[in-house]
Amino acid sequence: MDFEYSDEQRLLRESVARFITDRYDFEGRLRAMQAPEGWSRDAWSDMADLGLLGLPFSEEDGGFGGGGVETMIVMEELGRGLVLEPYLSTVVLAGGAIRHAASAGQKQARIPRIAAGELLMALAHQEPGGLRHGPDAGSSAERRSDGWVLTGRKIAVLHGATAEEFVVSARTNAGLSLFLVSASAPGVRVIPQRGYDGIPVAEVVLDEVATGNESLLGEDGGGAAVLERVFEEANAALTAEAVGIMADTLDVTVDYLKTRQQFGVPIGSFQALQHRCVDMLIQVEQSRSMAILAALSLSQPPAQRCLNIAAAKVQIGRGGRFVGQQAVQLHGAIGITAEYKVGHAFKRLTAIDALFGDADHHLDQLVAAGGIPPGNRGSN
Repeated sequence: MDFEYSDEQRLLRESVARFITDRYDFEGRLRAMQAPEGWSRDAWSDMADLGLLGLPFSEEDGGFGGGGVETMIVMEELGRGLVLEPYLSTVVLAGGAIRHAASAGQKQARIPRIAAGELLMALAHQEPGGLRHGPDAGSSAERRSDGWVLTGRKIAVLHGATAEEFVVSARTNAGLSLFLVSASAPGVRVIPQRGYDGIPVAEVVLDEVATGNESLLGEDGGGAAVLERVFEEANAALTAEAVGIMADTLDVTVDYLKTRQQFGVPIGSFQALQHRCVDMLIQVEQSRSMAILAALSLSQPPAQRCLNIAAAKVQIGRGGRFVGQQAVQLHGAIGITAEYKVGHAFKRLTAIDALFGDADHHLDQLVAAGGIPPGNRGSN
């Protein structure tokens, strides 16, 4: 694949990398995890100052007009820092639904505030017993003369406890639809939880929540198509985040092998361990290529986009597992402790595989489609 960053994209990458180096070391992540919200408001404000929160939104809507490659650059560097802040939930998921379905008025009321770091949003879609990546929901929305009444229960809502507004999926007579629901609306109950990878999540209960007609996001019954597109963008972003985590994990592992001594020499001098690091590097570079493919595919026709992103998610799921397992084994017992970065990285890679369809799910998609047809693998 012939791919190079533009000058602007290189500057973006350098800017985000500098932010991670200067503001987001591993000790800072541990402190943020111990905070009541589970992440840092100061870091979020810094991300807004860098323009990262408005990056994927169009300039006419108050953003910076970035595309899939720009999001890939940001997510890869955020992955290197194991960033806890709600970029995926607010900018990619809820923000993606706003970009694809909101009216001009709905965008004007939200996108500039998201870009400024003033509005936190979350997508509330997954339900007990349902598939997180499936465009369906059991929650209901009943039309009334002055709006809608929503009833249901959502689980594993990423950064749901600190969200000020939710994009909620619910079924109407027309089909699956999306609604904008304030977290402070009567009948909304939010139960904070914590994912095994350290990311804050929440359960959101909707008990006959009354909303106005303006709460409908997009067309009545058009929610499934919007969610399918948002999930593709989320998987492309997660693929890039995983590449950043894998690359940093490999760097940490190599540094450890250079300093840990046995029999009076660094264990990195043992040929067998060198071979395992080479195998890790191969997985990182294969995953990087697939992350680029996924990012470039976001501007491709739907069928091509779907298969390319599915293939990328397969590689990330399997490659991330391999890199995580090897890193833990090469570090020994320290690799699974809460005080060491490698264990945190492995947990996050495991969570990324599970989000919006794991490797097995996406492999089934590829098998059903007969693989990726020649010529459908993206281009620069």
